[in-house]
Amino acid sequence: MKIYFGNVGFFKRKLIEKIFERALEKTSNNERDVIVSVNFVGENEIKELNKTFRNIDKVTDVLSFPMLEIKQPMKLSAFESERDMDGSLNLGDIALCTERAKAQAKEYGNSYKRELAFLSLHGLLHLLGYDHIEQEDEKVMMREAEEILKEFNIGRRKNV
Repeated sequence: MKIYFGNVGFFKRKLIEKIFERALEKTSNNERDVIVSVNFVGENEIKELNKTFRNIDKVTDVLSFPMLEIKQPMKLSAFESERDMDGSLNLGDIALCTERAKAQAKEYGNSYKRELAFLSLHGLLHLLGYDHIEQEDEKVMMREAEEILKEFNIGRRKNV
């Protein structure tokens, strides 16, 4: 897996890399030649992205911009024809608002590390076709996220 980072520090990069690799394994997408972009942005930038791409004029915590037409959780092997000349498969981009992550960590009684890990993983799960429009889909998505984060000792309401 290749992750392109923007405005993300070294230690956060390592954590996100480990979580993403585990998420690919757990979702039976043991693909090594996948590409994801993760950018930490401010409130103004995420608000503009949200307005431009979703027509919602407000700050949000994380946005995902998938490159593949995945409508439900699917195996990446179904997208062989979408691979680049070098064999890589670009899943898309994730924009994460750090100010919002800090505020939510405080609001939910979680650590900032946990909130960044959760939001990054949440963004990746969207790129893999998970969503939370329907209540049952949200339960599945949240269960996947919590199980993965628990493996890294990054649970809710813990000061890690």
